[in-house]
Parts: sequence; structure tokens; C-alpha cells
Amino acid sequence: MKIRVGIGAGPRGDGDSLTFGGLVDRAEKLGVDSLWLPDTVTADLPDPHVGMAFAAGRTTRLKLGTGVSVLPGRNPVAVAKELATLADLAPGRILPAFGVQHARAFERQLFPVPGRRGAVFDEALALLRLLLDRENVTYAGEFYQCEGITIRPRPARKLDLWLGGSGPAALRRIGRLADGWLAAAVTPDEAARGRRTIEAAAAEAGRVVEDDHFGLSLPVAFGDYPAELLRALRERQPDADPADLVPVGWEAARRIVRACIDGGISKFVIRPATAPASWADFVDEFAQEMMPLET
Repeated sequence: MKIRVGIGAGPRGDGDSLTFGGLVDRAEKLGVDSLWLPDTVTADLPDPHVGMAFAAGRTTRLKLGTGVSVLPGRNPVAVAKELATLADLAPGRILPAFGVQHARAFERQLFPVPGRRGAVFDEALALLRLLLDRENVTYAGEFYQCEGITIRPRPARKLDLWLGGSGPAALRRIGRLADGWLAAAVTPDEAARGRRTIEAAAAEAGRVVEDDHFGLSLPVAFGDYPAELLRALRERQPDADPADLVPVGWEAARRIVRACIDGGISKFVIRPATAPASWADFVDEFAQEMMPLET
């Protein structure tokens, strides 16, 4: 498998002078594989699609992903146009990953959907895929309709659409519909089992998810876990050891990455669990500590 390790963007701490543009420039200069933007309204971060466009315009090799962008609540036709434009302007460097709902519960109500989120997500994803892959698309679904629509510019190469999620329904959806998986808040054993579940669902649907299209977004802590982080981990994984979900320090992060590689995970998004004292230092340390794991 081809192992690749990227950085997940996050909010800046008080007094940190490195701007988002500075983070992009530093990642490009150091040869970081990819930079991923979360989808959160209230954090001090750019919208993921706007941020990808900004970053693409000032780099030539850095790949840019969403980790993850919530599709329900967005118009899939508009999203298709945005992604096709990005893929045309920065070919081979746009890595969209989508999820069903925002991680922060209070943000979910800001994006109302016309039905059950899972059903809306399936339909929006199907329409998005059609618009990116085909011309003259006609679609008549329960929530979305279009007739004879061709999105231009046309992507020169197929855009892979990855999905997040780790529940049984999410894993089956990935097998049926997605090109890859970007997991979060799972242990190495759960990541390995998730891959097997996805592969089984894909086989049942007559599909194959490529061998190196299984990833993990991994937060890394430096020092004690903040109480808020511990509460969030216990809500999502009450029986898991927090150290298996959020390693403390670079050596622990490398151990989890190696364990995940053994379980068939090959793409990683490393992000600080809380705002680092210095984003410049975080990126420099990432380059030294994590990039040697790439193959």
C-alpha cells in the first residue's frame, strides 16, 4: 500500500501569528502530502471549499481535502459545480470527503434537510456522482430533481468521493456508494474491522474500493487531555481507552498509525486535538515525526 500522511487544519490558539495562508505555504514548502479542512461554522477556519480554493491558488503540489464536508443541507448541484471547478483549476489535488451531519450537535440545526438525513445524503451523493461523471444528467428523486444538466468545466479525471462515518449503516453506505473511507474516533482494531465491513458491502454491490482508499483522521494531544475532550471521547466511545483514540505525543501517534497500517489503513490526517501553542511548530514537528512513515 502507498502510505500517505497529511495535516488536518484547526483553530489557532491565542497569540499564534501563523495565518491560514501561512499554514498553506509552510505545508507546501515542507512537502506535506495534503491539507484537510473541517466543516464547522463556529471555528476560526475558512469554509472547506472556499479554503481549498484559496490554498489551491497559492500552491502547485499540495493536495487539498475536506475532513469532512457535510453534504445534507448543501445543494448537490452547487457542490458539483464547486468541485468540478476546483478539479479543473488544480487537477489531481482535490480530495472531497463527505459526512451525514456536523460533529457539533448545535450546528446541525443550522442546515435543515427535507427528510431523514441518511436518505437525503444517499440521494444527494448519487446526484453529485452523476453530475461529476456524466453529461446531460436527468434525475428524479424524492428530494432532488434536474433535467438535462451538464456541469462545466468537466473534470479531466474522475474525482474520488470519500465518506466519513463508522456506524454499521455508514460502513455499508461507503461500500455501496463511495470511493474511499475517512474514519475518525475509531481504534486500530475498529478501523481494521471497518475496512472488512466496507469491502464486504462493496462486493455485495458488485463494486471494489481500491486497496489504498482507506483512511483515518487522527487527533494528537500534547499534555493532559482537556476535560471537554474527554467528555466528547466518552460520548462517542464510552468503552474505549482514550489513548487508543487520541494519542499523547508523536511516538504514540506513530504507534497508532503503524497499528492501523497493519489493519489495512493507508491514508492519515494528523491534527492537533486542541489548538497548538504554535501552528508553525506543529507543522515542523509533523514533518520530522510523521512524514518518514510515508512510502
